[in-house]
Amino acid sequence: MKNTIAIGVTDLSFHRVTASLVTHVLTDMGFEVTRHYAPHQDNFAQIKSGSVDMLSSAWLPSSHGIYKEDVETVQSLLELGLHYEPYALWGVPDYVPEQAVSQVSDLLKPDVIAKMAHDIQGINPGAGISRFSKEMMEAYGLSNAGYRFHTGSEEDCFGTFERAVAEQKWVVVPLWKPQFLHYKYLIREIQEPKGLLGIVDRAVLLLREDRAHLFTSEQLDQLDNLRFSNEIIAALDYQVCREGKALDEVTRAWLDAQV
Repeated sequence: MKNTIAIGVTDLSFHRVTASLVTHVLTDMGFEVTRHYAPHQDNFAQIKSGSVDMLSSAWLPSSHGIYKEDVETVQSLLELGLHYEPYALWGVPDYVPEQAVSQVSDLLKPDVIAKMAHDIQGINPGAGISRFSKEMMEAYGLSNAGYRFHTGSEEDCFGTFERAVAEQKWVVVPLWKPQFLHYKYLIREIQEPKGLLGIVDRAVLLLREDRAHLFTSEQLDQLDNLRFSNEIIAALDYQVCREGKALDEVTRAWLDAQV
């Protein structure tokens, strides 16, 4: 009888891509795999409670470190692999002149305020980029200047950006790498010298230490040796989200091409 492995997956497209890659690897090892999709905090709550065995992917230490610390008050976790090296950013379309907007404080320039969309559309409130963005709104006085930060769905965020680009409007997008918009669009990161966007994280697979016995040492080594990249995940994410291809077929084809 096959061992069943339950993976908690943060329910965002690029996390689904990475979890799909991991699922294929586990399936090839002989496991039966179930995926459980949930927002950031709920995903970590599931691994804390033991309703899932592992989590894909944790961004450490900046974005998800506080959630990992909470889990480890009751259960030690193993960090496996380096799926990619993510980081949060605020960006503008490349047609916004760099001399006009090169850093966050430039958003306060009167001529920029006159041109820039005042609504800054983010994703769900538990995401690191959402927490960071709320801090930036206050730290830079952007709310007082008339800007408004909103949380919402992935498509709220991405669709707002794509519609603005289609009309060549000035817009700020709270984003991160890897994300499929970078595959198609030139998005210039704007500097944030206060350090409120965190640092470059490590995206890793978390495994409850009390479930490690389900794996051989060779299997744990294989999981620990998984290496993808920001560019690979963004490209696969684009195929799924904008080309309409089936997630597991896209990731299987990529893995098979690496052999």
